[in-house]
Amino acid sequence: MEFEAVVIGSSAGGIKALSSVLSALPSNFPLPIIIVQHLHPQSDSYLAKILESKSQLKVKQADEKESIIDGMVYIAPPNYHLLIEDDRSFSLSIEGPVNFARPSVDVLFETAIYGYRDKIIAIILTGANHDGGIGVKKIKQSGGYIIVQTPESAEADAMPKAAIAATNVDKILPLEQIGPFLLQLVNSSVKKRFGKYDRHKISKFSRP
Repeated sequence: MEFEAVVIGSSAGGIKALSSVLSALPSNFPLPIIIVQHLHPQSDSYLAKILESKSQLKVKQADEKESIIDGMVYIAPPNYHLLIEDDRSFSLSIEGPVNFARPSVDVLFETAIYGYRDKIIAIILTGANHDGGIGVKKIKQSGGYIIVQTPESAEADAMPKAAIAATNVDKILPLEQIGPFLLQLVNSSVKKRFGKYDRHKISKFSRP
């Protein structure tokens, strides 16, 4: 399979889980990573700073109409749904909460299909509600790849359980294995697109 984007959903316990996943990825990771972490509506931009301190990748809040760049990590702003448009840019919405959440994992996942079709890796991490279940089902139906944290390794197991119940997920892994497996999966995808693995071929997809 070939992949062009990673989308991640997390809630309770998500900062620790996201830090674990991102810390396993090298600075030349070739795909954009787009994250919805449930946050208090009045939260500031601390999450991007925390995750960037744990990662070799650049992390920022997504902006309205911003074009998505390979090798960048994007975080949904507090109190805004984050949507992906057909042209692979972001839109922000203040429509009502979905699954009691804004931003909503389902909104990100469902709209990611518009821009990336079947080229998506979707990851569900720890969380205390069912957000993401509908989104992973639609991504799977579109031909994408689904990774879910094992409920036993999650601080809150409701989101992983909802995702597992929603569709036939591709991989269920303990938290510490998700980052390394994601890297392996993406490297395999790049090999298929560009032939024998070469660091310089990967590097040209890094952020500027």
